[in-house]
Amino acid sequence: MEEFLKSAGYGAVFLLSFVSIMGVPVGAEAALIYGGVLASGQVPGEGQPLSLAVVIVVGTLAEVLGSAAGYGIGRYGGRPLVDRVGKYVLLTHKDLDRAEAWFARRGEPFVLFGRFIPLIRSFVSFAAGLGEMTIGKFTVFTVIGSAVWCTALCSLGYSLGASYNHVLKAFSYAGYVLGALAVLTVAALFLHRLREYRSQRRIEVEGTDTGSL
Repeated sequence: MEEFLKSAGYGAVFLLSFVSIMGVPVGAEAALIYGGVLASGQVPGEGQPLSLAVVIVVGTLAEVLGSAAGYGIGRYGGRPLVDRVGKYVLLTHKDLDRAEAWFARRGEPFVLFGRFIPLIRSFVSFAAGLGEMTIGKFTVFTVIGSAVWCTALCSLGYSLGASYNHVLKAFSYAGYVLGALAVLTVAALFLHRLREYRSQRRIEVEGTDTGSL
């Protein structure tokens, strides 16, 4: 990723941020931090340093556009989309009912503050579209949350500068442990989700069969 960011610069920051906010885990957080590192001008062998302000603007723009796409998918795809691809991501209509009810109670704060929670932040826009949040409020909260998030991460990288790699090495072993725990947690959640999905699908099928009699 570092070499990609060095060679593609702002384009890499935009692409990784846009794809990540759409739910694909490509490490946009690390990309934003390293974009700040490149803006510090303290990376050995790097040419003209990036502009911190431009990195922040590019990252924010990518997140806003990616969020708008996610919102559109949730709002205009909704339940028909779950009918087509739900089995591939273990989603049922009951999940949508829960999401809509939860969003109706806590929707607006979730759109703003959910931007600061790794993993969860990638699905905020879809939930907002599914809950039919007004596009005006969604845009305002998305711009604010994305700007704060990108500014914080890019500024962190800028302050680290040449010490970026030393910090990574210091946390490498802890990262391995946390990574292993994360894998185990995801596996456990996946198995639990798979059982719940199969149970719900069985109930839906039985309900359909009963209604057709």
